[in-house]
Amino acid sequence: AAESFDAAGDFLSAGKKLLDTRCPAFKAVSAVRNNARGYWRAISLPFPEPAIRLIPQNRLQAFQDEMGRFRDDLTLAVTNLDAEFEELKSAARIRLGTLYNERDYPVSLDGAFEVSWDFPSVEPPTYLRRLDPELFEAESRRVQARFDEAVQMAEQAFVEELGRLVSHLTERLTGEADGQPKVFRDSAIGNLQEFFTRFQSLNLRSSEQLDSLVEQCRQIVQGVRPQTLRDDANLRREVASQLSGVTGLLDDLLVDRPRRRLLRTPK
Repeated sequence: AAESFDAAGDFLSAGKKLLDTRCPAFKAVSAVRNNARGYWRAISLPFPEPAIRLIPQNRLQAFQDEMGRFRDDLTLAVTNLDAEFEELKSAARIRLGTLYNERDYPVSLDGAFEVSWDFPSVEPPTYLRRLDPELFEAESRRVQARFDEAVQMAEQAFVEELGRLVSHLTERLTGEADGQPKVFRDSAIGNLQEFFTRFQSLNLRSSEQLDSLVEQCRQIVQGVRPQTLRDDANLRREVASQLSGVTGLLDDLLVDRPRRRLLRTPK
């Protein structure tokens, strides 16, 4: 590959696409996996360990049920993809030419895709209290520090998301294109409403300032319909002005964020 461009091989890498990922059956598999990941992230808060997130205890059963549906959907999507696997391989054989290698492909796609989850314990094991009280206390402090960090991560995620949503709506309301107000989609308002709902269900109540800013934004857009904003220039300016003030406060909150501690050890 490098010789074709008179280039040094050490500075190039090459790959080949084994299947046409534009295939509807393949897209269906990807869609289920993406939807499962999106749902998992939407109902949970970040935690400072890879692949671990926090969800409220009262939503565990709902999470279990919904993930089970995703698993069933994925099984069906993979079955449909597997039914077209030989046809996709034949198309790849034509497209790849001499680069095609039958050994690159499994005999079947059964088991090649999976949605799985579990509920790991992030608290120090209770037996340590009996065996080594000092080690137990050290582990308890470490766990507490992790949850303190999780609080900071959650606050930052909320602030950044709200900042993006508010900035986008403000830009749509104040900007012009060819002398005319910029067009904005209904989702510019809908996404904010969805954020308020998620914030209410996942908020740790760890920052009065953040709670106040979210409530301020909610009141600004409460009852405001997207079409009304399009038709009423005065309302556009009023909403944009109020949101601009919130944007400045959100920026300050990102810059100056004092470290907080939870009042109790989360479970």
